[in-house]
Amino acid sequence: MLGWIMDKLRPIEARASGSGYTAQVIAARESYISGRSGVAELTATVQSCISLWEGGLAMADVSGTDMLPRQTMAMIARAVALTGEAVFLISDLGLVPATDWDVTTRDGKPRAYRLSIPDAGGARTVTALAAEVLHLRIGADHVTPWIGTAPLRRSTLTGGLLHAVESALSETFENAPMGSIIAHLPDTGAEDMATMRGAFRGRRGSTLVMEGVAQATAAGMNPTIGQKPDQLSPDLSKSMTAETLAAAREGILAAYGVLPAMLNRSATGPVVREAQRQLAIWTLQPIAALLADEARAKLGAPVEIDTIRPLQAFDAGGRARAVQGIIKAIAEAQEAGISADAVAGAMRMVDWKE
Repeated sequence: MLGWIMDKLRPIEARASGSGYTAQVIAARESYISGRSGVAELTATVQSCISLWEGGLAMADVSGTDMLPRQTMAMIARAVALTGEAVFLISDLGLVPATDWDVTTRDGKPRAYRLSIPDAGGARTVTALAAEVLHLRIGADHVTPWIGTAPLRRSTLTGGLLHAVESALSETFENAPMGSIIAHLPDTGAEDMATMRGAFRGRRGSTLVMEGVAQATAAGMNPTIGQKPDQLSPDLSKSMTAETLAAAREGILAAYGVLPAMLNRSATGPVVREAQRQLAIWTLQPIAALLADEARAKLGAPVEIDTIRPLQAFDAGGRARAVQGIIKAIAEAQEAGISADAVAGAMRMVDWKE
């Protein structure tokens, strides 16, 4: 009776629901950690794409601020390519990169940060408001809009497949008896055969095992059967290893905005130029625009970042013909007495901003 009364008087224990604050924090932290632990980041294909991002943003024309030098732009490109976001503390010395951070939000927008700033003697912790932190995010999810996602995070199956295939090939070439054969020789004494086997044992790429003709023919003692050496090298073509590896690499390239044809060994100049334009216009320039908007809001200056002009990501011949046509149109307009404002209005009608 007393136990029943105590149960009635005991306060009801409240627990967080599956969609509560704790679940959101765990999901956000899991997304943050997973973006940094992809094993495919170690592959040459991913590093090639990251190098293209680094070179493209390092070459960009930055106007309106001196806090985005080429070295900082390259660091931003690498951080965004690997983790989907880049966080820099705005200080009197410039932009200081952060290795780790915690963020508090209001209405899905960051309000304050706790940053880990790297130093040679060890990291230090700094607390800063959102206006003091430059935070670039790509691939942000609507559930956690304050966290960016890397291209590898958005293509985990392709990245995992690429790493698995490359790991399998590495183990195969390391452990499999590549180039080894079983050689059949006429039978001699048991001691002579043992000596010959010992002489070839462990010699990678040469004869691995030697056996007599009688052993190969089930002791039939027929010296004309079984004279062809038997290969021990694994036949990887039946596993479609080359096709799987190529498909995984193409998927990674596409995730980073690099046309797979660009890295084809038979690619020609026009293909490479079109791939460069694709990368600059549809991948790097949108990231540069996001960075420019973030810098404009945090630095209070009209920042502009252009990757298309320095990378020559345009058709030079087409632009030359366009300039020729514009000059001819302006000359004809002047001869006809058309005002400059009317010419500018006509240009805007065909999407010429300037």
